[in-house]
Amino acid sequence: MGLIVQKFGGSSVADAERVMNVARIVTDTYKKGNDVVVVVSAQGDTTDDLIAKQMEINPKARKRERDMLLAAGEQVSIALLAMAIQKLGYQAISLLGWQAGFQTTSTHTSARIKNVDGTRIKEELDQGKIVVVAGFQGINRKEDITTLGRGGSDTSAVAIAAALHADLCQIFTDVEGVYTADPRKVKNAIKLKEISYDEMLELATLGAQVLNNRSVEMAKKYGIELEVLSSLTNKPGTIVKEKPKMEKMIISGVAKDCDIARISIKGIPNEPGFAFKVFSKLSAKDINVDIIIQSVGTDDTKDIAFTVALDKGQEAIDILKANQDSLGFRDIRLHTNVAKISIVGAGMESHAGVATKMFEALYNNNVNIQMIATSEIKVSVLISKDDADRAVAAIHDKFF
Repeated sequence: MGLIVQKFGGSSVADAERVMNVARIVTDTYKKGNDVVVVVSAQGDTTDDLIAKQMEINPKARKRERDMLLAAGEQVSIALLAMAIQKLGYQAISLLGWQAGFQTTSTHTSARIKNVDGTRIKEELDQGKIVVVAGFQGINRKEDITTLGRGGSDTSAVAIAAALHADLCQIFTDVEGVYTADPRKVKNAIKLKEISYDEMLELATLGAQVLNNRSVEMAKKYGIELEVLSSLTNKPGTIVKEKPKMEKMIISGVAKDCDIARISIKGIPNEPGFAFKVFSKLSAKDINVDIIIQSVGTDDTKDIAFTVALDKGQEAIDILKANQDSLGFRDIRLHTNVAKISIVGAGMESHAGVATKMFEALYNNNVNIQMIATSEIKVSVLISKDDADRAVAAIHDKFF
């Protein structure tokens, strides 16, 4: 007898047939003597459809109202799933984020979880019910509905698992686990039995879409064992935990991120403090910067290039152009036809020549590298977006 938290994404509950399939998975887990809490995303493309409706009415609507709109998607999913579970003859109750005790910051559309008061969930579990919770949402100190941003349902599930000291948190997706590359793009991708938190966090941050990076970070912090598996096949998935039993592979995976932009600034004054001035203005607007390269320019000036999320690219350009006089640079440009390709693996720490092997694969396939960034367990390169899929396949073939 244990407590298991199960999370199902939008594709898993996209229509009536899939909702009933999820209900059977949940009730099978319950029949084995487990308490079960289920976290559900909005059905299929519901969130995108709601955003489209907002754009029709008011593209510049306040973020508070956007959260109010988007939270409706999960409300539909949890009610339908609770009804499906009841149809199978089991007790179930659906709870919105605030009813489940999610207390968040007040940053609408990208709130952070401050606390999960699991009292209501525990009361319902004690009554023998399966509890179905709306992921992706909570409530702030003003009692306004907030949302956690893309992938927030993963984070919701892990937060509940941490608050209730669950024995396992299962993340059901449309793939059978964590692979060495996207199996939909790379035919010989290998499913991993286990992977460490650190490796999974890097892969999630670098573009692997199987898990939200905030959820992995939280799982690592609270020691929550995760299992990534498919809701469409009855097969074991990939376990994400602190120390996998298997011997470390040199690399665990190849990730691709096309939602990225490169900003290049030329003619920077050759004096201290420029980097601080630029990046402090961006961080003040919650714009994260990733790969950074600074080089010697001409006429005693410097050049600098860095990457940001694609949807933040134009905003970053506008901020820096508005401050061009005080910053003193000559020219600034936005490049959107770029992709970041990364290899990740704890085994890289003890194996020399890993980066060289990656660069050789790109060279043999005539892929030009624009920028490079490294850490103890990753190597990332920036290349043309047109070469992204070919680069991933070439690198994967080189290592696997």
